[in-house]
Amino acid sequence: FDLSGAQTGLLITAIGIVPLFALIPVGRFLDHHSERHIITGGALLLGFGVAVASLVDSYLILLAVFTVAGAGYATAQPGGSKVVAAWFPARERGVAMGIRQTGLPLGGALAAATLPWIAERFGVRSALLTAAATSIGGGLLFFVLYRPAPLHTETAYRLGRQLRVLVSEFRIRTAMWAGLAMVSAQFALLSYLMLYLRDVHQIPLTRGAWMLFAAQMMGVAGRVVLARWSDRLLSGRLTAVLTAMAATAVGSIALAMLPAGAPSALLFVLAAVIGFWAFGWYGPWVVAVAESADGHAVGLTLALSMTANQLGLVAAPPLFGLILDIAGGNYRPAWAALAVMLLLATSRILAGVRRERQDEVARSIDPVT
Repeated sequence: FDLSGAQTGLLITAIGIVPLFALIPVGRFLDHHSERHIITGGALLLGFGVAVASLVDSYLILLAVFTVAGAGYATAQPGGSKVVAAWFPARERGVAMGIRQTGLPLGGALAAATLPWIAERFGVRSALLTAAATSIGGGLLFFVLYRPAPLHTETAYRLGRQLRVLVSEFRIRTAMWAGLAMVSAQFALLSYLMLYLRDVHQIPLTRGAWMLFAAQMMGVAGRVVLARWSDRLLSGRLTAVLTAMAATAVGSIALAMLPAGAPSALLFVLAAVIGFWAFGWYGPWVVAVAESADGHAVGLTLALSMTANQLGLVAAPPLFGLILDIAGGNYRPAWAALAVMLLLATSRILAGVRRERQDEVARSIDPVT
């Protein structure tokens, strides 16, 4: 389609725009109905939508089809996270959630390893059909194998009142800020890393895909390692997330500073290190959100927090591409802007956490205060 940077980012926005508004209703459904049917339905909708997209020859129609298909994406993340929160006790929840959350970067790694090759050899339509079949097959497999947790109970609450309660919680607001920042970084990397490697370092897309594969696979490891680390942290699970934010900012600065034509080995290692943090943060983050619900309205709590994430998914790729277009194809301002955003978010969250701890100490000394 010969797309500009902003147009490339809009493809990601199209997939993410409906979940931005659908996640909260989905969360409410998850608190009242079986995860089995909701997650399966979303996977089938996403798969059939991508299959239709393989037949499209117009960029605008492709955006429309991706928008409809993206509605299916709204069920997997809150649904799968609620499944783990229901099945595992707190002492095991971090590592269990980390293992569950490897699904996204593992799928991304497999896609990076296979879909560019399929597209080059058999055409883009074949690559899209492969992705569609994977989504449909995964949804059907979940439907066949999954059983609800033994102590599964439905929770009754008024949606508007419960949302106000959740938004007033400091821990949930903090998690939403962190998620917004890190999802923005994550999808900027997913959307533009391969293009950056091609345009700046003359690495063909099929070779750049292996560097994205390395980043995603390290993200698989990161989701388990960081989640397990968060199980042991006395300072709270968000410490692991804040560490990942700072490390991702440093990695973004490194991408901005590298001279054109950098050695492939260096780029491969850098992509892998950035991937560990930029994709690995999600394990401890989602456990922190689930535990903030205190067993009440877990689906809605996850969905509300993931709505902030979805905003990053929708906004960050086209904004990154717009900065790239304004800079005349120079990636340095775009990577630098991403790093500044992450550092600002990290400092804001740290300040809020410190104030909250000071307030807790004051309340413990003087309960009236």
